[in-house]
Amino acid sequence: MEEDSTAAVDVVMKYATYEEFLDSQVTRLDLSYLEDEELARQLVELGYRGSGEVIKREEFYSRKAAAEQLLLSRRIQAPKLASANKEITEPLLRELADTEEANRTGKMTTIIFIRDRNSRQQEISGYIDYAHRLKSEDFEVYFAGKKKLLPKPSDLSYYNWENQTCCSNNTPNFQLITNHLEGLLFKSKRDRKIIVVDPKAQSYGDNTTRKEIKSDKYIQVIAYRHSTRRKT
Repeated sequence: MEEDSTAAVDVVMKYATYEEFLDSQVTRLDLSYLEDEELARQLVELGYRGSGEVIKREEFYSRKAAAEQLLLSRRIQAPKLASANKEITEPLLRELADTEEANRTGKMTTIIFIRDRNSRQQEISGYIDYAHRLKSEDFEVYFAGKKKLLPKPSDLSYYNWENQTCCSNNTPNFQLITNHLEGLLFKSKRDRKIIVVDPKAQSYGDNTTRKEIKSDKYIQVIAYRHSTRRKT
């Protein structure tokens, strides 16, 4: 079924008409031998000439219609991006914008570590499951600069350095693992891979990269991008 859909898309993308498709199957040798373009087309349609797959006129337009429907459904299913059509320059928001679609579609899950001060000027830090936050919050306010992204007690982890408030939670995408020799770990629920957030670690886990983000708006920001093989 997937191969048929791909073939349909190939046809509609490459050839606007059935005649163009037939012409693509005719070789220079055919034309020099037959000296008749229309006859060459007819021989391709009948399967006597041609360098590729034989497709009848009805089947060509049937595939074309199916491909157009497939492309339409893909456009409809494409997630609405909160970062779309916005001029974003702040480094953390730029990172979030670059990975928004992948996190919405499940191709990637990102853990964001943020260390900064809350509205009371208390220093806080925590790990945020970006994909989970995207589903539970309206990120338009963040990308528009109306609200600052900060860790909350409901995130993967949260710590208030002034009043010693400490919270940790599992999310739909990650399981938090503590009391381990490697320190705090996160286990992906999608592919069961371990994400290591220790900055001194030799590896941050399979399919995981660590990126330190320099921003004037935050004390410290680190993004852990985890690619998943899960199909959507």
